[in-house]
Amino acid sequence: MFRKIMLLAALLFFIIFTFVVGYFMMPIKSRHNLKIPSSNRDEVISALQKQGIEVGVLDRFFLEFTPKPIEGWIYLNRRKMPRYKFLLLLGKKSIHYTPVTIVPGETSYFVLKQLAKKLNFKSTLLQQSYRNLAPYKEGNFLAETYNIPVYFNEKDTIEFLLERSFKMYKKLSYKYFNQFNTKEWKRVVIIASIIEKEAANRKEMPLVASVIYNRLKKRMRLQMDGTLNYGHYSHKKVTPKRIRSDKSHYNTYKYRGLPKEPVCNVSLDALKAALEPAKTNYLYFMKNQNGTHDFTHSYKIHIQNIKKRRLEQKK
Repeated sequence: MFRKIMLLAALLFFIIFTFVVGYFMMPIKSRHNLKIPSSNRDEVISALQKQGIEVGVLDRFFLEFTPKPIEGWIYLNRRKMPRYKFLLLLGKKSIHYTPVTIVPGETSYFVLKQLAKKLNFKSTLLQQSYRNLAPYKEGNFLAETYNIPVYFNEKDTIEFLLERSFKMYKKLSYKYFNQFNTKEWKRVVIIASIIEKEAANRKEMPLVASVIYNRLKKRMRLQMDGTLNYGHYSHKKVTPKRIRSDKSHYNTYKYRGLPKEPVCNVSLDALKAALEPAKTNYLYFMKNQNGTHDFTHSYKIHIQNIKKRRLEQKK
């Protein structure tokens, strides 16, 4: 009798063991990007279910014997994998990242501050890494969203952002110039940065680019407010007093030609506009009541547009 009970118990154990092993070996379907809300295992299971992942009680039990899940985003190379492997990856640092968006037109002064805050970095170390590694004073980061691995430090992060940005810069440069020259590309970024600051939308960018090139060709001062929104002045309104007092090379009301450095970090659209400006004879543009710009080649019409805008603002 005792022997029969032992055999039944062993059989039952074998069946349960086979079921459990089979369950965790079964493939689970996931998305490439998932958000882990916290290290709390119950919250993790609930969040995965809400994101369409088929997990339950057994998975919650399995997590008790694995490294704690890490809060944040994870990137999975495969969308289908054994269940046990998927659960183990939730606690693996190497696949976790924090999404960081560099806004088009933002200066590195503010980008570095935002990175320090979001990634819990030391601002001084971040700035030091930027000064040591960045080839330009400004405009080194292509404005887009980056996934920063959670195990990166300040220097790793700057290297990562520069490597990704200049990879695209080189790709564009080879497409248009069949080479990449850091000094020559800087001029493209300078023009793109002015476009980024001045254009009301993506559609206007090639038109603004044409004004820049046309004025440079005629040796006219650019006289654009956006060039004075450099560094910590990024969000400051440009006033007549500021135009008179600013003696830096960014002041295109005082000095001919382009600033010596880019004004901000730029988008792919602004770069393409700098590389492919619209073919126009425009020399002026003025913001209208719709928030876009009126473009013209005539100084007389430009003055009329300015007067019109001032009247609209008084209403």
